[in-house]
Amino acid sequence: MGLTPMMQQYLQIKQNCKDCILFFRLGDFYEMFFEDAKIVSKELDLTLTGRDCGLEERAPMCGVPFHSSETYISKLIEKGYKVAICEQVEDPSEAKGIVRREIVKIITPGTLMEGNLLEDDRNNYISCVNYLSTGFSLSICDVSTGDFYVTSTNSNFYTLIDELSKYNPSEILIIKNDNANMLLNKLKEKFNTLIEFVDEDISNEFNTHFGNDTIKLNDIEISSAATLFKYLMETQKTSLGNINNLIRYNIDNYMIIDSNTRRNLELTETIINKSKKGSLFWVLDKTQTSMGARNLRRWIEAPLINKYEIENRLEAVEELINNIYQLDNLRESLKKIYDMERLISKIVYGSANARDLISLKNSIYELPHIKDILSNFNSKLLSDIYNSFDTLDDIYDLIDKSIDDNPPVSIKDGNIIKKGFNSEVDKYRVASIEGKNWIANLEQKEKELTGIKSLKVGYNKVFGYYIEVTKANLSNIPEDRYIRKQTLANAERFITPELKEIENTILNAEDNLLKLEYELFVEIRKKVADEVYRIQKVAKQLSILDTLQSFAKVSLENNYCKPKINQNGIIDIKEGRHPVIEKMIEESFVPNDCYLDNSENLILLITGPNMAGKSTFMRQVALICLMAQIGCFVPAKDANISIVDKIFTRIGASDDISSGKSTFMVEMSEVSYILKNATEKSLLIFDEVGRGTSTFDGLSIAWSVVEYIANKIKAKTLFATHYHELTELENTYHCIKNYSIEVKEFNDSIIFLHKIKRGKVDQSYGIEVAKLAGLPSEVIEKAKEILQSLEGNKESELKSKKATKNIKIDNSIREVAIDYNNEINLFNYKENEIINEISNLDILNMTPMQAFNYVYSLVNRVKKIRS
Repeated sequence: MGLTPMMQQYLQIKQNCKDCILFFRLGDFYEMFFEDAKIVSKELDLTLTGRDCGLEERAPMCGVPFHSSETYISKLIEKGYKVAICEQVEDPSEAKGIVRREIVKIITPGTLMEGNLLEDDRNNYISCVNYLSTGFSLSICDVSTGDFYVTSTNSNFYTLIDELSKYNPSEILIIKNDNANMLLNKLKEKFNTLIEFVDEDISNEFNTHFGNDTIKLNDIEISSAATLFKYLMETQKTSLGNINNLIRYNIDNYMIIDSNTRRNLELTETIINKSKKGSLFWVLDKTQTSMGARNLRRWIEAPLINKYEIENRLEAVEELINNIYQLDNLRESLKKIYDMERLISKIVYGSANARDLISLKNSIYELPHIKDILSNFNSKLLSDIYNSFDTLDDIYDLIDKSIDDNPPVSIKDGNIIKKGFNSEVDKYRVASIEGKNWIANLEQKEKELTGIKSLKVGYNKVFGYYIEVTKANLSNIPEDRYIRKQTLANAERFITPELKEIENTILNAEDNLLKLEYELFVEIRKKVADEVYRIQKVAKQLSILDTLQSFAKVSLENNYCKPKINQNGIIDIKEGRHPVIEKMIEESFVPNDCYLDNSENLILLITGPNMAGKSTFMRQVALICLMAQIGCFVPAKDANISIVDKIFTRIGASDDISSGKSTFMVEMSEVSYILKNATEKSLLIFDEVGRGTSTFDGLSIAWSVVEYIANKIKAKTLFATHYHELTELENTYHCIKNYSIEVKEFNDSIIFLHKIKRGKVDQSYGIEVAKLAGLPSEVIEKAKEILQSLEGNKESELKSKKATKNIKIDNSIREVAIDYNNEINLFNYKENEIINEISNLDILNMTPMQAFNYVYSLVNRVKKIRS
């Protein structure tokens, strides 16, 4: 016994999407079979059944209703699966044999279009990487908005990770080459997303689609961009008309923020629970549209480094702040605007219904008012938007005249086209309405003619219109007019020539009306889709306006100041505040100053107890610099910010067990990355470097790192530490300054003042902090006893070590003397003087450089004596 025709069709189609779950349309359900059915039943907790397929064993099967399939699809996509949608592409009533079916779309994590599967304030990106030994190219697309970006660089793998982290793509394609397997393994360590190989495909469709835009791409960029475009065509099964603006950018034109820094500064989500609340994005998001929220996220992820562009944004924000009335008007208008970016994408893809067109029309309705508001401003950015702002009046008129204001969800249920737009629609609609009125009147008329009070006129899809008479009244029917149509248990149904005639009129009118309304709607949708470029341009302008007004609103509410922007290396912040923490805590935030430059204040060494505010202070400096460079006012009384090309942070302790890396190894890897990639224009934030190993190892590493920054990199640095020995570096390097967090000791406890002051501290108040944290009093008291004991032993040990070292140095001097002259008597007249000098040395408080210099001077003195 062979496979049934339907199952043969299923298996043939499945061959074309082996890596997907195939949703196979059967009537009102999507069915899955064989291995797909087993996977879906397990992942979605559905009942696994079976179906006769022509084989000895029944085929495993499970299904979901097509009208609620989006919910099931979204769960599969979230779990990393790809779903192929197979639809019936011909009318079953017209099919000769089995109904023809085709895959109409493949849904992957990176190609979602459905509104309820997407986050309003986040782009859904898919990326394609071509990684070569000489560098890489990266192409990024959001199918739901039409954004398409391309870049390339000869930098290393870490730059690729940082750039991918900026977009956080839902799906990553890797072009197959000699480096592909290595890249796949490394990306899987960094990203929890769908990552897959693809063959390089530089096809003519790409060049034809983007035209002259492809000229600005180099060969490796064309490779990743064309391959990504081909993949999108294969999955979306459409022309990709909404993806029409190819944007090539240079990575170096934006501030570089590595993935660790994005996480540590909590730019768009918190470290602990990945939530928006508690992030910088949460504070700055006063946007009124989804488009504005997504644009705000993009600006936070990619701060500017061009002074002119930064100041253009700042001037626009300042103008909005200074005109609160127009700012409020703008916010009110923006509030009424729907997600035009995603609406036009749905329209282009042919998945938009009539309600989507009404949403677009209602959005366009606000555009003239917004343009009037913009006419009140003079800043360059707002003026440029005003001068090129398209109010889309013709599109508004088309939708307004054609589409009913309250259409149904389905585009095949009628009642979509407005009265007066099309004469044929009006004619069919009148015929349908009049026919139904005639039917209503017919029932009363027949009751009067026959005297049968229970007579009724009804309708069903199988038999059409009928007159129903109970069997008890059959003797009263006029047999010359009533034609028997159907027999029921207690009644008979009849048709009359008049009823048949009007039935044909009504049903033909309704069928023709539904068909014509659908055809007209598709035609109108196509006309709107043809204006995709204009609509997308306005949508982008609205997203920028929304982000700028959000900056203005937040700045007004939180008393932010307009930062001055410089390029001479000065970061001067007066009474700066942490933008997030001041919103999260109930008590008032303690502001702090910060001054950094390229000479005497290059590195600030910050000491003080845990919980006193060292990390908060350093983070707030980084966030203030970042906020200034995205064009937002900053939380400070006054700020003069030098543009930084990169921000690096080494904060917190974590391990990477899956990669075999301990906490300390992770810390050292991050420090290594920073030291290798920072420039003199970068801002570095270090918190407790060397903490993950023994005291002397950690101190040595931290000491060396600070000296390396001072001597080699010369980047502005905030360096918090518990190694108080490091504060001696201020005496060696004029570019290093000591700062500390002020605390007040009171009743055997401490009070955090959260104030940064010039100078150092000599203790970390660890036990006091432990007491504040609530450790049992017995533990605290025991800790104090142990500390006193250890400090006593340390003092005794230091004296012993000092004596031992003095002896060693004494012997070393003698050995040096013998080396230069075998006659020890040459030292007789100076011997006691040198020994006394060495005995009085405080070796443990000497820096390594001071010790080396001293030994070197001894050698020179010995040489002089010898001569």
